[in-house]
Parts: sequence; C-alpha cells; structure tokens
Amino acid sequence: MTRLILVRHGETEWNAKQQFQGHADPALNELGCRQARELAESLALMQIDAIYSSDLMRARETAETIGERLGLRVHAMSELREVDVGEWTGLTHEEIEERYPGALRRWRSGAGDGWELGESYERLTARLLRAFRVIADRHPNDRVLIVGHGGTIRAMLAHVSGVNVAESREQTPPIGNCETYRLTVNDGTIVGGD
Repeated sequence: MTRLILVRHGETEWNAKQQFQGHADPALNELGCRQARELAESLALMQIDAIYSSDLMRARETAETIGERLGLRVHAMSELREVDVGEWTGLTHEEIEERYPGALRRWRSGAGDGWELGESYERLTARLLRAFRVIADRHPNDRVLIVGHGGTIRAMLAHVSGVNVAESREQTPPIGNCETYRLTVNDGTIVGGD
C-alpha cells in the first residue's frame, strides 16, 4: 500500500486576485513562499520517502522548498498539472460572467466544464489516475508527497467519493493553498485516508 499526501501549491498573485490559472505558469508570491516554508517545517516531523510535483512553477517551487527541507529530490511530472481551463485562463469570475454568460452556472452545477477550449474534468481525472498508479508502482509501501493544484486535488477527492467535481465542491470546503489531503493506493485502487 502506498500512502499519498496531496498538497496544493502555495499562493500566487493570480490566487490572490482570484484569477483562473489552469496551465498558466505564475510563480509563488511572498505569502506562497512563506506557506511552503511553513508546510515544509510541519512535514519534517513525518517520514516521507519521495516527492512528486506538477511541472508548473507554482507547484515546483512549493515542492522544491519542501524537498530542500526534507533532503529529497523533486520528480516533476506534466501529468500532475492543473486542469486546462482554456479560454478562462487569467480571468476572474466577474470577467468570465461578462464574456461567457451562463458558463459559470454550468461549471458550478456540473452541467459542463464551463470552458469550451480546455480539458474536461473526466480527462483530468483519467490523467491523474494513471499518474498516481505509476507513482504507486514506483513506491510500494512508501509515503509519497504529491504537490499539485486545487483542481487536481478536487478531482481526486471527487473520484474517491464517487461523485463529480461539482458535487465535491458542494460537499467539502474550498481547497486552500498548502493544505494537505491523504489518499492510499492499494493494488491500483485509490481510496481516501491512510
């Protein structure tokens, strides 16, 4: 059984301004760097055997801060990237509502992804499941830290709960920067907790 600790990256200026990031690549802001350092200190108290990260800068910077504190190398994987939000990239909720009337309502209700040019949550989840199983195969019986994004964590929480992403957003609080969540992988099956 592989134990996974999922971490959302530290804050960026785009987070602070509530802009959708998707595959955009902003760096951590000052608060995000501090959040990563504080998380690294708290994780130093537990045994972590490996660190994987999305290849996007905000996740890599968070992972590298943690890796430096724990003495572990970071393995970056493009498969761990945030969902591609297409034409929503860089936009706030207000800008989306103005440019694409009704799209936010569809996104919130789960009646579609909202954007038209990006990636579906179903494709995101399939991509993540493949990546998590590869990581688990490489690290049987280990505890692995995976630094990702709000959307990637949300997709995995939805998967293990058997609901869609919109239902998961209704059932659980928003995913904060540098918050952690635990999953386990046993014979390729991913479930909550450890």
